[in-house]
Amino acid sequence: MTVTQLLFGFSGRLKRLPWWIATILADLGLGIAEAIFGMPRPSVFFLLLLAVPLIWISIAVQVKRWHDRDKSGWWFLMNFVPIIGWLWVLIECGFLRGTPGANRFGEET
Repeated sequence: MTVTQLLFGFSGRLKRLPWWIATILADLGLGIAEAIFGMPRPSVFFLLLLAVPLIWISIAVQVKRWHDRDKSGWWFLMNFVPIIGWLWVLIECGFLRGTPGANRFGEET
């Protein structure tokens, strides 16, 4: 899997370590950009050049992690469930192993 496919594609599977690395780096990037460009009134530069690609990367990486768990990528919507959603995503994507061998989303990487 190339870096472009890893960061921007929605197909395939992804193990826990690359998910952790991409998630931490994207969150760190958003935090740094927020500190530099300021919130609550973000600049257009921040929104278009930094926030949108970092959010896209976060979603793409999480979708591939759900695929590794043999679940639909639409499970990323769990992030929007109040209180328990983020915890569910953290446990499922960050700590539970993907399905061994091939599943409907491809071979184990």
